Amino acid sequence: MKPKALKRGDTIGVIAQSEPITEETMIYIKKSVKLMTELGFKVKFSEHFYGNTTGYGETAKNKAKDINTMFLDKEVDAIFCGKGGFNCNSTFDYLDFEAIKNNPKIICGYSDPTSLINAIYAKTGLVTFHGPNFKTLSSEETSYGFEEMRKRFIEKDLKFGKEDEYRVIKEGNAEGVLVRRKLVAFFKLNYWKI
Repeated sequence: MKPKALKRGDTIGVIAQSEPITEETMIYIKKSVKLMTELGFKVKFSEHFYGNTTGYGETAKNKAKDINTMFLDKEVDAIFCGKGGFNCNSTFDYLDFEAIKNNPKIICGYSDPTSLINAIYAKTGLVTFHGPNFKTLSSEETSYGFEEMRKRFIEKDLKFGKEDEYRVIKEGNAEGVLVRRKLVAFFKLNYWKI
């Protein structure tokens, strides 16, 4: 099951499924909001985005509630994990995989959120994206992650970097689900028909 691509005016939901959002993290979150609004998107944070009732973020039930709510929210067109960290897997018992399956949308993250996107893919068949967290859209040393997100999710561009950066070992076409051990790929061949 494939989520739809993004267009100007869409709303990006941001969740805090792992560690708490700190003041240091907020520096980059604000920069990422600016990047996304400059692309024409609205940004909506989950109800418990800033919560830290446990010392390692919000409770598992509240984190899961936020994930479920973002999938059910008709205003939200894509979901980005706020940042990496730990404890994302504590939400799994509280996720409504049926609701997620019935409301497919882009969900993107990496590091600790890899477990979340893998669980969603395994339980629902929804294509998920191992790619930048919301914080890392602006916190990396280069703009590579942001540019790749823009190319994939907005422009539907499937090209991998500059052509001279890759060497073809065997020419041909392939299609399939790209999953390796516990990693659901950020890129999917033939994802959008162009």
